Amino acid sequence: MTTKSDELEPTESRVTIARIAAETGVSVPTVSKVLNGRPDVAESTRARVEAVIGKYGYRRRADERSRRSRLLELMFHELESTWALEIIRGVECVARENGMAVVLADSSGRHTPGQSWLESVLARRPVGIVSVCSDFTGGQLAKLRARDIPLVVVDPAGAPGPETPSIGATNWQGGLTATRHLIDLGHRRIAMIGGPEGVLCSRARIDGYRTALETAGLAFDPALVRRGDFHVRAGYRELASLLTLPDRPTAVFAGSDLQALGVYEAARDAGLRIPDDLSVVGFDDLPIARWLTPELTTVRQPLQEMAAAGARLAISLARGVDPESHRLELATSLVVRHSTAAPAHRGYRVLTGGAR
Repeated sequence: MTTKSDELEPTESRVTIARIAAETGVSVPTVSKVLNGRPDVAESTRARVEAVIGKYGYRRRADERSRRSRLLELMFHELESTWALEIIRGVECVARENGMAVVLADSSGRHTPGQSWLESVLARRPVGIVSVCSDFTGGQLAKLRARDIPLVVVDPAGAPGPETPSIGATNWQGGLTATRHLIDLGHRRIAMIGGPEGVLCSRARIDGYRTALETAGLAFDPALVRRGDFHVRAGYRELASLLTLPDRPTAVFAGSDLQALGVYEAARDAGLRIPDDLSVVGFDDLPIARWLTPELTTVRQPLQEMAAAGARLAISLARGVDPESHRLELATSLVVRHSTAAPAHRGYRVLTGGAR
């Protein structure tokens, strides 16, 4: 880690608000409003001022930091599951260590936050923002940079820009490990219920699943790969559909523990026993994985550690410390419990299929 040199301050201080006002053809108070995130500025004017601010890299460092609150902003695109609670715990732990409080915000299911949130966060002036599965426009990022508010993305849905640090997990390796576990048990008809098509972590898990099959000499069957949304209903719906196949799967790799819960419910309604009739592997290792009966075999994604790493990075950036890398992936690991077993040979052929 390297610290930004204080020698940069005099150079930046020569770029004054008056100079920015003169170059953009607006008044000094208007430039001040833009710098302070005030909403009462026309968008065309704001964009013009932001462009000049970005051109000169203008920062009122001492002033911005002295007025910054003792808040960490934690931004979700939705706050509806125990998955989010793990992230909150990780950020809150780091906030307590640093004498800070956490502000929670969500974008009502949208991956790109709205203008009202941006105006609110600029007014709050948090130490930094930890964003979960949120995409930001270039204009939003420019405004955050102009206020010297660092942003770190945890578990990014898409590919963050080169200037946006991110914390993720080894999703491809997790998908590979989960599928190899089922193959080693003797399963050959292994289904995969992933997440949304455009979400990077889902694509990586499916790629790992496919690699494990092909490495083992097993054909990749697109009919066994389904897309969900990482929630319970999707797991139920997709397993119910998979069970209608003439050659149904003997094992399922669910792309999240919540989808695995839906798989449990659909299997029970179909009269199947886990793991006797169907082996199930989840992903995340949420507390619910240990509450299920039987306890769920799953890939542990270190959610609390990822969130804590994101919070520490945001605080470091706010203190002027640049990271050695803008991309960090924490390791996943397989946790074997009681939802997986060798496939039973009860009136149907495991290797070639056939109805029970």
